[in-house]
Amino acid sequence: MNAPFQNPDLSVPERVRDLLDRLAFDEKLQMFSSVWPQNERLGLPAMRFGGECLHGLCHTGRATVFPSPIALAATFDPECVRQVADAISTEARAKINDPAWSESPFLSLAFWTPNINLFRDPRWGRGQETYGEDPYLSGEMGVAFVQGLQGDDPHYLKTAACAKHFAVHSGPEAIRTSFNAQVGMKLLRDTYLPHFQRLVEGGAAVVMGAYNALNGEPCCGSKTLLQDLLRTEWGFEGFVVSDAGAIAAFHRKKKGNLRADQKDEQWGFLAEQMAELEGHGVTGDDVESAALAIRCGCDMALGADMTADIVRQAAERGLVEESDLNRSLSRALTIAFRLGIYDPKDRQPFRDLNSKHIQCTEHISLARKTAAQGSVLLKNNGILPLNSETTSVAVSGPTAADAEVLLGNFYRGVSANLRTLLEGIVEAAPEGTRVTYLKGTGLHQPNLFESTWAIGMAENADVIVACIGNSPLMEGEHGECIGTTLGGDRDRMDLPEVQLHWLRRAKKETGKPLVAVVTSGSPILMEELHDLADAILLAWYPGEQGGSAVGDILFGHSEPGGRLPVTFPMNADQVPDFADYSMQGRTYRYLDAEPLYPFGFGLGYTQFAYSDLQLSSGSLTVGEKLDLQVTLRNIGDRKGETVAQLYLADDGDTEGPRCNLRQFKRVCLGPGESTLLRMTLTPNDFNRVDAEGRSLPGTGTFTATVSDGAPGPRAAVLGAPAGPTATFRIQEP
Repeated sequence: MNAPFQNPDLSVPERVRDLLDRLAFDEKLQMFSSVWPQNERLGLPAMRFGGECLHGLCHTGRATVFPSPIALAATFDPECVRQVADAISTEARAKINDPAWSESPFLSLAFWTPNINLFRDPRWGRGQETYGEDPYLSGEMGVAFVQGLQGDDPHYLKTAACAKHFAVHSGPEAIRTSFNAQVGMKLLRDTYLPHFQRLVEGGAAVVMGAYNALNGEPCCGSKTLLQDLLRTEWGFEGFVVSDAGAIAAFHRKKKGNLRADQKDEQWGFLAEQMAELEGHGVTGDDVESAALAIRCGCDMALGADMTADIVRQAAERGLVEESDLNRSLSRALTIAFRLGIYDPKDRQPFRDLNSKHIQCTEHISLARKTAAQGSVLLKNNGILPLNSETTSVAVSGPTAADAEVLLGNFYRGVSANLRTLLEGIVEAAPEGTRVTYLKGTGLHQPNLFESTWAIGMAENADVIVACIGNSPLMEGEHGECIGTTLGGDRDRMDLPEVQLHWLRRAKKETGKPLVAVVTSGSPILMEELHDLADAILLAWYPGEQGGSAVGDILFGHSEPGGRLPVTFPMNADQVPDFADYSMQGRTYRYLDAEPLYPFGFGLGYTQFAYSDLQLSSGSLTVGEKLDLQVTLRNIGDRKGETVAQLYLADDGDTEGPRCNLRQFKRVCLGPGESTLLRMTLTPNDFNRVDAEGRSLPGTGTFTATVSDGAPGPRAAVLGAPAGPTATFRIQEP
């Protein structure tokens, strides 16, 4: 056959139209799930949509395991994130090119990544998959990941990226298939949608709909989301896929109703209602559900929600027309053609990638660098970095020798090059430094006998390094998170008592300096730990090279480069009801109280100072831009990096955020060096969203702050440099 759809020199729309004309109706019916069978009649190979690669290839054997997305967000470095995604897509192409992997059921070039839902509540187990709590940061990091996955070839996608889960999904996990998030238009446009729009405009090939409903419409069957916003307003041209089982939830009924008095019993009702609240109950059966999804613009089902038989029945009942099916198929086929699925390999720019590019030296080095750059130093009284006078280190804690905490949760990859925290500390310690290890305590269960031995070991050391915190078994998506009964979410935000008990004993009975290395994918209540420890390093779930990165930081071979992409609350009273999506009291943008560790905060091994913030004008007219400049100086005695963050407060928007992150820049300076940072705020940065969701030009007084964390006194108390502020006015023409 020499058909137009087989001609790589024709445009993709021409090829799609030709192939659609050639596909028989029965053949089309088989292309609404995420696995397309081989079509021998037309010579079409089988194709699978939907691998997972949040921080490395999953379920495809050896691959580089990078830090979890929340740790990538902590780098505040889009270029670093782009490089990570580029490395992942390189390994994907290398495996696709290898005949040994031709039969793999999990190998794909179209990935369900990245997850850009806002991390609005610390208890959400899947928050570790995201880029944090801020729409701007999530958008910048997300689009960098998309660009890295998809590449910059003008004709071919290296791999296809997917922005998920659209929209307004951040837990609770246990009731996600029946939950109805109720969000006003102002909050929707100002908080929950900007980062999705950023990724659509940045070229994401796919969007995945969420399980939940939004204001009464199931997200995968929402005309508001999928037609009015995504297609009409934002101009999205890729395809939409449902989450697994999300379409089936349309017709499943709610067996029970949540009583008003259960709202305060946040965790009691979740466990009790998990089996009761099953779906949205808006359609009668699976056929009606599939038809609603297709009509609203959901083009593909992940799983068995739109099998050939279901779609056939929808057509036979008159619920969908063949034109509806053609519209959806054309969108998915467009991505298939752009991936080069139907082209000769010699026409593709990625044909030479092979096994030598999988977990290569360059990728391993990038994993190590990224883990260090995403690690956040939360406290340091001067004990770090450990100096030459430190001749013995007592390592303890439940996560020190645990490879689980390197990998993170949700379809993590595997590596033959894992470096635990203990191994990394031993690796980085100077020759002659005695490193000892006893666990001391479990994640949840104490071991009194070993604790006694560990205390004795610590008494003979110069410093105690306690590796503590959470494990991916304690938080994550419910399918993988076997250590929790709450669908992957956490019932408590503090450190387990057994870990705190061990730390209290170690500090009290030895009197030695205590360095806490904390693993977690989410904020932890650490007020007591902050008082106990001499230094706290948040390592997140740092990937295969996490141990080496931690060792490098502790001994001063590299800097702790991370900044917090989420707020760490002072106590549980600062966290609202989990199921409340109003944002009142959530994230740095709406939190009135002072947190323990603010958004954007992180220390380094040197000190920086900001001065002389200048504006191009103190009075603007609507439609004008504003140029800012500020001097940043390294006033410490060693080379270091910081992240300069520009926040804008609209003093006249009394119902909006108290401030918004508008720009950030990672800066490296030697001791005594200074630089003049220049930033520009565009007219869109001043826009204000009204109650109807309209974006209108802001007027009145605004305040700009450049700092090392969200504005407020807490960062300075913790040791971050105070940020200068400047006010200006905007008036109508």
